[in-house]
Parts: sequence; structure tokens; C-alpha cells
Amino acid sequence: MATQPVRVLLAEDEDVLRDFIRRNLQVRGFEVLEATNGLEALALWHTEQPQLIILDLMMPRLTGFEVCQRIREQSIVPIIVLTALDAERDKVMAFDLGADDYLCKPFGVDELLARIRAVLRRSQWSVQPQANGIKRYGELEIDLEAHSVRRAGLDVRLTPTEFALLAYLSTHPNKVLTHRMLLQHVWGDQYRDEAEYLRVYIGRLRRKLEADPSNPRHLLTEAGIGYRFVG
Repeated sequence: MATQPVRVLLAEDEDVLRDFIRRNLQVRGFEVLEATNGLEALALWHTEQPQLIILDLMMPRLTGFEVCQRIREQSIVPIIVLTALDAERDKVMAFDLGADDYLCKPFGVDELLARIRAVLRRSQWSVQPQANGIKRYGELEIDLEAHSVRRAGLDVRLTPTEFALLAYLSTHPNKVLTHRMLLQHVWGDQYRDEAEYLRVYIGRLRRKLEADPSNPRHLLTEAGIGYRFVG
């Protein structure tokens, strides 16, 4: 039985780049929906429910930052952002708003495809049943089979990448996991030096899971080395 093609929403206002990405994705079997501004991107996301979003940050009508924020209020669909901006503050802002990956222009086809494979792999990995069942740590409850997290009895919405990071940390309790180990396991080999990814994602997890994010109980920093999960 043939599998359905992955449906990608491509939101990019630059015609040449949008056509370049669309052609390269379609020839590899992806179904591509195109938007040329932020409002159109939001409308297509609502009506078509794509499995992946490739989102330019500097678009008319609504910026990619605004689109990312609105989608994240309702969905954990993987989002890759594209931009000519290479400042770390813009990367951090995009990640804080819920982006899963970040690609600076100009980029090649191989790099784009590698990022797409990586975010789709994380999304698919994070929903696979795990054998370890439900883990409880004080007010925190992690259900690895159901891909769900609760704190103080309330459901917590995590993106696939957030859940993958939490699952890897929590299944190695009290063990210091280095930056490189976490990046390679959760993001992939090509991300081994992207330390800002970890800083932002650990910060997001703390805000969602810790009673006092500035004084975390579960997600601890090992300065200069990595992070450790404490039950």
C-alpha cells in the first residue's frame, strides 16, 4: 500500500526562492502548499493541516515570528524557519516562539533536505510507543507511551522536539548528558555544535515544567558540560 506524501506548507514571499524549494521538494515526492505572506500561511495551515511548515521570517502582512507564535498556540506541527538574519538573538527569538529548526539564507538543497529529514524524524520518533510507561517525579508525570506530560495534574503541551529532549533526559535520570550527546541524539549528527539550541529548549522546558524556572528542581545545568535530569 502506497504511503501518502508528506504535506509541506512553504511560506516564502521571494518568488525565485519559493519556486526553487517547491521544485526540489516536489521531485522528491513531497506535496507542497505555497503561501506568499503571513496571513495566507495561517489560512492554509488552518484549512490544510500540513505535516511540516517551512516559514520565512520576513514576510508581508504577518511576519514569520507572528505566524510561528500563533500556530504554536494550537499545534505542535514541526516548523523550520528561513531567514537572511544570522544574529543569535533572532535565532533565540524564533526558538522561543516554537520553531524547531533555523536555516540561514543562502542555503543548498542538501542542507535543506537534511533539516527536513531531521525534524520529521524527531516528530515520528516522539510519537512511537516506548516501553518505559509512565514516570512520576513529584508533581511531574511523563507518559512515554502516550507522548504526554502533566504537571500538578494539568496537561502540558510540548512540541515533538521538546518531548524528545525531555524523554532522553528523563530516561537517564541523575546522569550528566553532555551538550554533544544531547544534540546528536535529539537533533542529529549535523547539530553537534549548535549549543544555542539546547539553551533555548532547556529554557522552554523549564518554563513549562518547573514550578520555579529560575530555580529548577528537575532540569539542572552542569556548567560547561551539559544537563542532568533529577527525579
